[in-house]
Amino acid sequence: MKKILFSLILPLAFLHATAQQVEYQTFIYTDDDLAQEIARQYEEENTRGYLGDLFNASKESAKGIASGYVTSFIDLGVNAIASLVTRNARQKEEWEKTVQAENQYQTTISTVSELNDFYKETSFEGAMDPKGMRFDGIGCLRKEGRDTAFYLSCHIDRSKISRIIKHSKFELVLDTLIVSPLHSNLPNTPLDLPFSFDERKNFTLSMNIRLISSWMNEVVQLQKDQELGAFTITIPVSPEQLDKRGYLRYVRAEGETPRYEVVGESFIVPRSFMGYRDENDQYRSSWGTGEYKLDIELRETCDVTDQYRTNWKQDRKRRKKMQPKEGLLNTTWQVISSQKWDELTRSWVITTLQAPAGIITQDVIDKLGLEPEAAPGR
Repeated sequence: MKKILFSLILPLAFLHATAQQVEYQTFIYTDDDLAQEIARQYEEENTRGYLGDLFNASKESAKGIASGYVTSFIDLGVNAIASLVTRNARQKEEWEKTVQAENQYQTTISTVSELNDFYKETSFEGAMDPKGMRFDGIGCLRKEGRDTAFYLSCHIDRSKISRIIKHSKFELVLDTLIVSPLHSNLPNTPLDLPFSFDERKNFTLSMNIRLISSWMNEVVQLQKDQELGAFTITIPVSPEQLDKRGYLRYVRAEGETPRYEVVGESFIVPRSFMGYRDENDQYRSSWGTGEYKLDIELRETCDVTDQYRTNWKQDRKRRKKMQPKEGLLNTTWQVISSQKWDELTRSWVITTLQAPAGIITQDVIDKLGLEPEAAPGR
């Protein structure tokens, strides 16, 4: 049975009205039937395609989750460098530097602590026993109100299950994509400047995903934070690809070669060695369910059009009129996070919030049940 593990996004009405709020939900898919497919592959030579269906997954998630793990990341995404808005910007070079800084947005979405169940059950065969493998891919979602501004979903490539059997490696395939430059984080600025194809071109979304694990082997050697694999997804978006609402929408049909390639591969997670004594006091060997964590870097980039560069003087005047209060650019940012077990959904709920330090009061922290981690400058 497939499960989609989702994050609970908390209301952020307490955030300052002038702050740009960006929320990302990270999904970690599991499928208890995947282990059966791997077992069948031992006996079958043929492979078959696979479609990860966003809409079916959404229906299932609405019914409630039996078990799982949740991560979320909230990032205000403002590029708070002094050159972002320069009061005395009199030169074209300064304007160019400002605009180029706005053409990049980057954030990191990470699990707060390790996930403990890459496999459904412990093994008595060995550290790389694929039996019971349940990890089945990842997804990422950002919403604007009730509307989906961005969605990406990829699952383990079912046509390459034999690689798990022969090489202990798996690959991912992109199944569903919803992306819109008009609803992106660009331009990355506190000014009220919407994305415009008259001003920006060559919009590209990219994600870099790393799978990291720690385990103990039979001779009591700890392997700590070892990277098992990495995946890269690059999506160039042009105006011609967008629908009337300004979205690129893609759902891979069953058996179809993916339009967008997920580059990379990863080893399956090694199980930690666990010695124990059975009911007859005989010492036995077993291996755990696999501990791992994910690190996702999401980037949005674009370029400046020739038309926009030609009209830089008019744009500078526009920016001067829209200039925010200086305090917004020099805000110290604070990170707070929590990790709780939700008995109702049988899931870990991990929430990470990044916001101006002055906005996150102790009262807010107490009400949300979060704990302060750090207060880095930004």
